[in-house]
Amino acid sequence: MADDQGPSEEKSQSRGLAILKETLVIVVSALLLSFLIKTFLMQPFSIPSASMQDTLTMGDRVMVSRLAPGPVDLQRGDVVVFVDPGGWLDPYPFEADRGAVGNAITAALTTVGLLPEDMGEHLIKRVIGLPGDHVVCDDACANDGGPLHVNGVAVTETYIKPGTTPSSGKPFDVTVPEDSLWVMGDNRQSSADSRYNTEEPGGGFVPVDNVVGAAFATVWPLDRLTWHSNPSAVFQDVPAAGAAAS
Repeated sequence: MADDQGPSEEKSQSRGLAILKETLVIVVSALLLSFLIKTFLMQPFSIPSASMQDTLTMGDRVMVSRLAPGPVDLQRGDVVVFVDPGGWLDPYPFEADRGAVGNAITAALTTVGLLPEDMGEHLIKRVIGLPGDHVVCDDACANDGGPLHVNGVAVTETYIKPGTTPSSGKPFDVTVPEDSLWVMGDNRQSSADSRYNTEEPGGGFVPVDNVVGAAFATVWPLDRLTWHSNPSAVFQDVPAAGAAAS
């Protein structure tokens, strides 16, 4: 004769199922919320190179606002993450060093925003020229440390790595096309930015549509915790594109 479950066992099983359901609801809700935050509000990225020193260093984890461009306009001086316009980055090999299951878990956690996005198809640089801006770095600027000019106004860039010149031996004279940006790294001697990609598709300019967002904070490691405000004072005297400098 089969043993019948007593009321206490049935109650225990029912309680266990209820806890499991609640846990699943919490986990799914948390993953959905994380995905929505990553898609519409903010996203973590990992810094893979020294091109933005000393503002950002290799291994930093930064938070990027997805509101710019969009509800919030991009500004000169913003540090932006963008998708490679084509030819800026070497092919990025996928390193399957965690095994099939580990790679799948990593990809899933990255998709929902619980792990930082790697920079395999992304770059991070500073916006120097907005659409229509005339950005110039002559020989004196490139070689002797003189300032670069935006729309006829000399700008003193307080954020570039000490010891570097504004263009480190690479003069240029460009007008930024519509819906594009001219971007440069803060470590001018070690940044393959707009200056060095003029022969690539787009002529070294970054389409605004390629911009993922603007970095606003370094969140890891903790001793590097920093808020990245826009250096508006650097560009405060620069007139709008097409306007004559006063």
